[in-house]
Amino acid sequence: MTGTNRRELLAFSCVAGLFPASALSKPASPALTVTPVFTARVTVAKPIEHGTIDGKRKRFIPITGGTVSGPRLNGVVLPGGGDWQAIHDDGLTEVMARYALRTDDGVVISVTNPGVRVATPDIIARIAAGEDVDPLLYYFRTTPTFEVTRGKYDWLRKKVFVARGIRRPDHVVIEVFEIG
Repeated sequence: MTGTNRRELLAFSCVAGLFPASALSKPASPALTVTPVFTARVTVAKPIEHGTIDGKRKRFIPITGGTVSGPRLNGVVLPGGGDWQAIHDDGLTEVMARYALRTDDGVVISVTNPGVRVATPDIIARIAAGEDVDPLLYYFRTTPTFEVTRGKYDWLRKKVFVARGIRRPDHVVIEVFEIG
């Protein structure tokens, strides 16, 4: 349906009493905002290759630690998590990272971070080989969610976040933003 047809349908609906006339001029909701929350520098071990399963190259990258710093959250990345990857032959890599953070004041936060990294096959091969690849050559975005006890950081459970990833040979930089 084109914008004109939609507008005509909405105008008809207003005349018919289905929607108030104010629906023609007011936005449905406030504009989206993007606010930096923190940046995590996540250190990783060498990938563990699983082979090709269901047509995808599967691998696991152990998380060994790291740091968290930013305007709303500071602390460390705890060792013991990991990133499960499925690399498709068309340039798509599905990522599913699970790990935990400990804030400077001792609160443990669990993170589940699914996303995608998209690049040409040659760039994927370079990343997989451990090369330092310019992040402008690939798309790497995730949608983290957080589990945390009630208190100072429970706002993390009540918001939507997106993140931008940068893969380095021995670590990953994850820049987390709140969508308001």
